[in-house]
Amino acid sequence: MLKDKLAQNRLPSTLVREPGCTPAGEDIRQILLQNSYSLTTGAELLLYMAARAEVTEEIIFPSLRAGEVVICDRFTDSTLAYQGYGRGVDLHWIDLLNHQATGGRLPDITFLLDLSIENAAARRGNFIADRMEKNDFYYYERVRRGYLELAAREPQRVIILDASADAETQGRIIWDYLKEYLGHLTELGNQDEF
Repeated sequence: MLKDKLAQNRLPSTLVREPGCTPAGEDIRQILLQNSYSLTTGAELLLYMAARAEVTEEIIFPSLRAGEVVICDRFTDSTLAYQGYGRGVDLHWIDLLNHQATGGRLPDITFLLDLSIENAAARRGNFIADRMEKNDFYYYERVRRGYLELAAREPQRVIILDASADAETQGRIIWDYLKEYLGHLTELGNQDEF
């Protein structure tokens, strides 16, 4: 929805997901999500970093140089939350690896879609879970707590949104933040409806 909204306002954008979006990143994604693999925590972390380095160098940096808005579905905070808080990997080490993988580039603004673990499980339903989704309730509680702690440390960058709201409502809230953040968006059109 955000990519479409930016296009309506004549703002070029690139949408990336992590891990993925490059040939190597997509292969790494398959390894990370397959239930048939039993990865050590260190291997898991380094695979995420490898995929991040690829997407940063091959897609994110060129898109930013071209003046595009880059929308990432997950980035550095995700590794801190999932592998740091969730798996107990040293946060300082993850910060160092993130810095190397991204050349020190961090998101300008992050939207954290917060939802209770119970509500998230109910939304998932009974579909077949991948390797990451098979973690237990306590793991996801640690991940959620990690995200909230990261947001509390950087409230100017991380905007917490209530993910129990419908997608249209969340889209409008995100668009309102971005219009203010990017200022010139309001001059390009008055398309406030999603």
